[in-house]
Amino acid sequence: MMMSPPLRLERDFFDRPTLEVARELLGQRLVRLEEGDLRTSGLIIETEAYIGTEDLGCHARVGRTTRNHSMWGPPGHAYVYFTYGMHWMLNFVTEGEGDPAAVLIRSLVPKEGLERMRQRRAGRDDSVLTDGPAKLCQALAIDRSLDGYDLCRPSSTLFVEAEDQIAEADVMIRSRIGLISVPEPWKSIPWRFRVNPTHIVLLSAETDD
Repeated sequence: MMMSPPLRLERDFFDRPTLEVARELLGQRLVRLEEGDLRTSGLIIETEAYIGTEDLGCHARVGRTTRNHSMWGPPGHAYVYFTYGMHWMLNFVTEGEGDPAAVLIRSLVPKEGLERMRQRRAGRDDSVLTDGPAKLCQALAIDRSLDGYDLCRPSSTLFVEAEDQIAEADVMIRSRIGLISVPEPWKSIPWRFRVNPTHIVLLSAETDD
């Protein structure tokens, strides 16, 4: 009996309030389909929500620009930006078109394509291949060319597959990271979601390679 392929998250998943999307992305599988249908993937274990022009931690606070244009687009697209002059960051656009909001993907548990990830990350240990937003972009070869990319087309090579939801007891909710110059309440607002360390160990116990 043939197994059905994993279900991809569709547009209606992303076309919802950003905090809901950020929370429910935990445990889902980010997939980069590469040449020859080779897969590089990881389970999402940490996200951050950025919501609208009033959120002073959000890029949309300055209005629509060339850099943040994708945030204003339809839900279910990628918003990829460059930071610190060296790093790419991957976000998923949420809510309705014209409402600038997105979820930053902060960390993954690597599952497929580990050898390619190791090569791209200069042979670093598996425990630090994708444990940061810039690291996971490097490991999965995500860059500006994917800004505005539609994650929900059937032919997409960057997408999210549905996995088991993470139980509430295994989720930590904290303030966002790195917003040093952002004023309160935006600096400390609890819009970061992370799988707790004990459950991350369980998710990391096996890879698919």
